Amino acid sequence: MKQETDPKETPRAFAFEMWMKSPMPMVTLTKTFDVSRIYKISKRKKLKFNMLLCWCIGKAACGMEEFYLLPEQGKLYRYDRLALNVIVDNKDGGINSCDIPFSDDLQQFNRDYLELTSKAASECRSSFLDDYIIVGTSAMIQTELDCFVNQYTEKFLNPLVMWGKYRKEWFKTKLPVSFQFHHVQMDGGDAARFLEALQKTIGTL
Repeated sequence: MKQETDPKETPRAFAFEMWMKSPMPMVTLTKTFDVSRIYKISKRKKLKFNMLLCWCIGKAACGMEEFYLLPEQGKLYRYDRLALNVIVDNKDGGINSCDIPFSDDLQQFNRDYLELTSKAASECRSSFLDDYIIVGTSAMIQTELDCFVNQYTEKFLNPLVMWGKYRKEWFKTKLPVSFQFHHVQMDGGDAARFLEALQKTIGTL
C-alpha cells in the first residue's frame, strides 16, 4: 500500500527540508562486488544470474526502513511492499519494463521472475505495480563496465541498481555495481550500509 506521510513524522524530516527542492538530488555510489557465490549457484542450479542478483538486492533492501519512503511531486510517501524492476528484451527487438514483487522465498521469486519477464518479452508489453516501492535495476551485460551514472528525471526517483558483465578473476567472479538514490530517501551512510548488506547477502546465499 502507498500512503502519503508527513515528513516531520519520519527520520527523513531534515533531508526532506534540505533536498526536496534541489535541482539535482540524486546520488550515485559504486562498489565492486564479489559475486562468486551467485555465479556458482547459477551454474550449478541452472538459475539466471540476474535473477539471483535481483533477489539479493531485494533481500538487502527490504531490511532497511529508508527503502520504504520515497519523495514524489513535493510529497513523501510510505510503502509497505517492495518490488524489483527489470528491463526485458522483447521479441520485436525493443525493450519493456517489468515489475516483480519481492518474495523472501527464492523459489517463489524465481517463478515470478521467469513468468513475468517471459510475458513481457513475448507480448512486448510493460507491467507495473503501483502500490509497491520499486527498486529499479538495469543490467547491460554486453560488456564490462566500471561505473554507471543514470539520467536524472523527476518521473523516476526510485533507487536504481545497475551493472554490466561480470569479470572472471582467478578463483573469483567480480562485478562493479552502481547504486543511485534520492537524497531525501537516504543519506550516503545509509546507501553504504545497503551495499554492505548486499555483499553479505550475496556471500551467504
